[in-house]
Amino acid sequence: MIRIGVIGYGYWGPNLVRNFIELHDAELAAVADIDRGKLAKVQRRFPAVAVTTDFHEVLNDPSIDAVAIATPVGTHFELGMAALKAGKHLWVEKPMTETSLQAAKLTDEAERRKRVLMVDHTFIYTGAIRKIAQMIHGGELGELLYYDSIRVNLGLFPARRERGVRLGVHDFSILDHLLREHPVAVSASGINHFPARRRTWPSSRSSTTPA
Repeated sequence: MIRIGVIGYGYWGPNLVRNFIELHDAELAAVADIDRGKLAKVQRRFPAVAVTTDFHEVLNDPSIDAVAIATPVGTHFELGMAALKAGKHLWVEKPMTETSLQAAKLTDEAERRKRVLMVDHTFIYTGAIRKIAQMIHGGELGELLYYDSIRVNLGLFPARRERGVRLGVHDFSILDHLLREHPVAVSASGINHFPARRRTWPSSRSSTTPA
């Protein structure tokens, strides 16, 4: 039986914890979050699950086989790399990282250590997408020349305020799952739904940029 630790109990973490608890071939061992109030909720609902405000306790626990990271995207690379270096299999919330270089480094580290690295692209596991894939790969639709999709629900804006609404990765994961062809170029355009705010960078300079 695989033992799992969850880092992050904010927006998506509770869904992960609930589903891991219900698995028959896995055991939720621990939940880490910096918010003690959120950890208190875990303890009340799942008293057998260990809680901690220090994610290192999860990574240093030799009985934990895999770690699921459901924290803000800006922390994914650091936490993910630490988990892999601790010898854990890694499940990470989307977007995987802030940059393609960070994603490549995590992939290389997982391959080097022979650990599973999985990103949470949930839609490819839904019945509708699985059926579409079956129809395409089974030849029922013939030669596919054009693909069009429209997102009619942008989800909860406040929950994604820190980094904006990042739903496009779902659309690309669906495309990658359905089609065997891969793009040679990608472009995108959009608008910012939130007002600009002042952000201080690691250097002494500060700059006003879109949220």
